[in-house]
Amino acid sequence: TSEQIEHLHRRFKQLSRDQLTIRKENFDSIPDLEFNPIRGKIVHAFFDKRNLRPESDGLADEINFEDFLTIMSYFRPIEMNMDEEQLDRFRKAKLKFLFHMYDSDHDGKITLQEYRNVVEELLSGNPHLEKESARSIADGAMMEAASICVGQMGPDQVYEGITFEDFLKMWQGIDIETKMHVRFLNMETIAHCY
Repeated sequence: TSEQIEHLHRRFKQLSRDQLTIRKENFDSIPDLEFNPIRGKIVHAFFDKRNLRPESDGLADEINFEDFLTIMSYFRPIEMNMDEEQLDRFRKAKLKFLFHMYDSDHDGKITLQEYRNVVEELLSGNPHLEKESARSIADGAMMEAASICVGQMGPDQVYEGITFEDFLKMWQGIDIETKMHVRFLNMETIAHCY
């Protein structure tokens, strides 16, 4: 709505310190991101050109307000009047954004190493969990992904990584539409990511 756009424009101006663009360092002023274990991945996603324009690749040095709105649109909640086709497009867009957060080398696949990196980052705040345990969790999850996406693999088969089609299969039945959103409650607390 125009009211939401105005609200986001105030946030943008606050983050950019009244400049026309935002750079990565502008995100350092977001208190809720400071303690998020995947803070770097979230900030990176704002500058990932794949999330800004179809068929683009690489990283932007800065984003303008239109780019900021594009990224924030991935986090908007579902609208009650959406039909099945709109909901499907909405869901795929959110999952594509999430997929890009995992696919850090931009090759169209989430490799075991990329998945391990995310799991290690997510679990880094747990002092009782060693790095090897985090790797084991990631390895197990990757094996589960392979079984969901490829089925039973032979002993000489190697799972190269999770494609976007695989990623869609893995998230089937999980309510990403209501879980992946950002709330802007007040000017002091900038973002909550669920």
